[in-house]
Amino acid sequence: MTSVPTPIPSRTQYVLDAIKHRILTGQLTPGQPLVETELAAQFGVSKTPVREALKTLAGTGLVVMSQYKGVTVRMVDADMAREVYDVRLLLEPEALRRAVARGASLDAARDALTRADTATDTAERSLANRGFHRALYLPCGNPLLGRMLDEVRDQAALVSAVAWSADPSWDREAAEHREILRLALDGDADGAAHALRDHIASFVRRAFPEPLAEEGQK
Repeated sequence: MTSVPTPIPSRTQYVLDAIKHRILTGQLTPGQPLVETELAAQFGVSKTPVREALKTLAGTGLVVMSQYKGVTVRMVDADMAREVYDVRLLLEPEALRRAVARGASLDAARDALTRADTATDTAERSLANRGFHRALYLPCGNPLLGRMLDEVRDQAALVSAVAWSADPSWDREAAEHREILRLALDGDADGAAHALRDHIASFVRRAFPEPLAEEGQK
């Protein structure tokens, strides 16, 4: 018999959503301490929902819990970024290819592009960006594949937030999104998957370039 997940209490969900939003929009930066008493005071709740929210965020990879340092926003480095984006490269283009091949509706992806184009701030545009990618892979016909991509979604968004704060590349990525969607709507499953793979790979290459080999090394 399949067990039903226990719903998260509303106060915990409120705190969870608020902290996640602050992390993914750069208001809370990588390495920043997250103190339970301070967060509880900010949100007008007891420490219990804050503690539970932080545990959930640690499970998604957005925060790190240490016996000595307490809870901090996860640091983003090149190795972490490449690990997360490697998973995306392996799974996301194939999910899109399957979605297109089965004739799934991509209306949600089109709507997300519109929201990104009309966004008034970075937070709104980031959320629309995430929504676009999810709308491409979710209708792939394999719920497990969708859940696997959902599991790295927050970490990928954290990588993006750090990269965008250093070098905003919204316009370039928006153009790539439009081309991916055009190919998908034309029914070109392989072309859309290839364009998505290039889009994901080029982003991490720009944001976290491979170090140059030392002189004399091949």
